[in-house]
Order: sequence, then structure tokens, then C-alpha cells
Amino acid sequence: MVKFLQAKQTRVFIFITVLIILLDQLIKFLFIKYQPNWQFWFFNISFVKNTGAGFGILQDQTLLLGIISLIVVALIVYFYSKVPKQWFPQVMLALFLGGTIGNMIDRFFRNYVIDFIGTTFWPSFNLADSMISIAAVGLIIYLIKEEVMLKKLINKKINKK
Repeated sequence: MVKFLQAKQTRVFIFITVLIILLDQLIKFLFIKYQPNWQFWFFNISFVKNTGAGFGILQDQTLLLGIISLIVVALIVYFYSKVPKQWFPQVMLALFLGGTIGNMIDRFFRNYVIDFIGTTFWPSFNLADSMISIAAVGLIIYLIKEEVMLKKLINKKINKK
């Protein structure tokens, strides 16, 4: 039964990862094709070529950033068996992996990442960036929560002695 549940979790992990990649690439394809430029109150939707990383750092370092993405993807795949089998870390890591692969595809095949959501207070970003950010925050919260639970368990065992 445990192997069945782990296999199911792995299928869900792969499904979410692939779904994020496909959605990200579909949206980026539509932005290349139609190049909308819509202005709203505090944000805009428009086609932006980003040759760097977040916040404008490492501009024109597409190959380096692509290689870093490839290494991150390889490490996630290699260490996947060590990821807790609870749904939350599985989903968060799938979002992270899907976002990383989505931007990596752009870097290797377009030589830039397509961003399309801009605000008056934040640099332009895309769906992949959003998934990476959500996953990073979610995993940090998960790890902090797990550490607190572990400390409580240790203290409980110490107090019993």
C-alpha cells in the first residue's frame, strides 16, 4: 500500500510539474504571437524580453542562468526520493520545478525569458517566476513548521526522562 501511495504522489508531482510547464509556455507563446500591451491601475500586461534574472541582475547572462537552471532541475530530480511524501512539500517542489523548467526552456531556446506582468512597484515577471516564488515561500514555511514540531518532540522526550 505504501508503494502505491508513493507512486500516486509521484504521478501527482509529475502532473503538476508538466501542467506548470505547459501553461507557462502556452502563455508565453500567446504573448509572442499577440504582444498585448494593456495598462491597468497599478500593473500592466505586456511582452518583455528578459536576458537576466530577477530584479534585473545578471543581464545578458542567459547561458549561465540556463546552466544554473539545468543544475537545479537535475538536483531536484536526483534528490526527489528524499522529499517528504506529504502533499504540501510535493506540490511546492512541483511548482518550483515546473517554473524552473519553464524559464530554462526560454533561456535555451529563445536566449531570453518572456516576462509579461509588470507593476509600478515590482520588476516584470511571468507565471514561472510566480510558481518559483510561491514554492520558495511555501517550502520555507514548511521547513520552519517541521523544525518547530521536531523541537517540541525532542523537548517532550527529554522532559519524560
